[in-house]
Amino acid sequence: MQNADVIPSIVLSAHALARIAAQDAGNDAPSAQWRALSILERQGAMRLGELASAARTTQPGMTRLVGTLEQTGLVGRSADPSDTRATLVSATDAGRQAIIAWRSQMRETLAPRFTDLDDADWATLHRAAEILAAHAQETNTRGDAA
Repeated sequence: MQNADVIPSIVLSAHALARIAAQDAGNDAPSAQWRALSILERQGAMRLGELASAARTTQPGMTRLVGTLEQTGLVGRSADPSDTRATLVSATDAGRQAIIAWRSQMRETLAPRFTDLDDADWATLHRAAEILAAHAQETNTRGDAA
């Protein structure tokens, strides 16, 4: 495997693990919900179009998703102080708690798949997570969607 070939492998494996965790836990919430809430948690309140772009979805699709999340109390809308014609979307306390619970559920569901790892494997995964987080952050600061 070439060095650059590992990147799509990591991304595809991460998506597969997220799917497995959701299925095994019986979590039927759409992955787009968790992606949107994670973005709002990490980046704070943002306009709907910015959120759609960051989540790599359409604005109409994000409008529908935000409507659903708002009805369930996971996000709220408020006027943009820099432009009162615009609206900001932000995660509510319930939305932040839902993200925490989802991550915990994912951790508990997937943990049994990793019981065979030794300390060196765990150290490798810790380092890989640090590298991936740093590069995902660099992407966000360039204005690209994560």
